[in-house]
Amino acid sequence: QVQLVESGGGLVQAGGSLRLSCAASGRTFTNYVAGWFRQAPGKEREFVAAIRWSGLTTYYADSVKGRFTISRDGAKNTVYLRMNTLAPEDTAVYYCATGLSPIIRTASSYMYWGQGTQVTVSS
Repeated sequence: QVQLVESGGGLVQAGGSLRLSCAASGRTFTNYVAGWFRQAPGKEREFVAAIRWSGLTTYYADSVKGRFTISRDGAKNTVYLRMNTLAPEDTAVYYCATGLSPIIRTASSYMYWGQGTQVTVSS
């Protein structure tokens, strides 16, 4: 079965950086899309970034464009989210997700989800 395991979250000061990893297993992901979403307390889960496993097409939420970079290592079946210039409003649980032809920015269209990793940005 498909498993997604996130890592790399933690506590960082505003202006700092973190890199999240999402290790995927259980199938071949060639034609899939991998996405990162986040959910802050009391808020809905929101799209952050996505990438096609087989190519270099990337997608970003306006709120993170220019600060976050999504990438993938096909050989390791791992997707990364490099987060720079973090701000307190980036504090959330970050989730990795993947699916075959999902609506990129719509969480409910992704088939598989990780357990999430907490990112806390202090001011």
